[in-house]
Amino acid sequence: MSMLSKLFRWQRGRQQTGYDKMLLAGMYWPVKFDLYLLKFPQGSEIPPHTDKVQSGKHYRLNIVLQQAKAGGEFVCATPIYCSASIKLFRPDICEHAVTKVLEGNRYLLSIGWVRRD
Repeated sequence: MSMLSKLFRWQRGRQQTGYDKMLLAGMYWPVKFDLYLLKFPQGSEIPPHTDKVQSGKHYRLNIVLQQAKAGGEFVCATPIYCSASIKLFRPDICEHAVTKVLEGNRYLLSIGWVRRD
C-alpha cells in the first residue's frame, strides 16, 4: 500500500494489539520520516519490542495528547528524554512497550525519522 493511500485513514497498528494509527505526513527523501496520530482504546497495549531499520539510526518522538484514565503507560529502559507528555527514544535499539489501557483512551502524535550514518 502506498504512502498516499494510507494518508488520513485509520489502520490497525503493526503489533495487532488493538491500537489504531492514522498517517498524517511522511516522506522518503531527503530524510525518511513519518507522522502518525495513534489511538489506544481501552484494552489495547503494545508488548515489548524493537523496531529494526536496514540502515541508519531510528528516532521517535511521541507527544501525548491525552493520557488514558488508567494504564497505557509507555515503558522504555533507556529513553533519550522522557516526561509525562514527551517521549524521545531510539526504537531500533531500545526495547519499548505500552501497558494495557485499563480505562479511557490514550492519544498521541508520533514522529519517527531515520538518520543516515
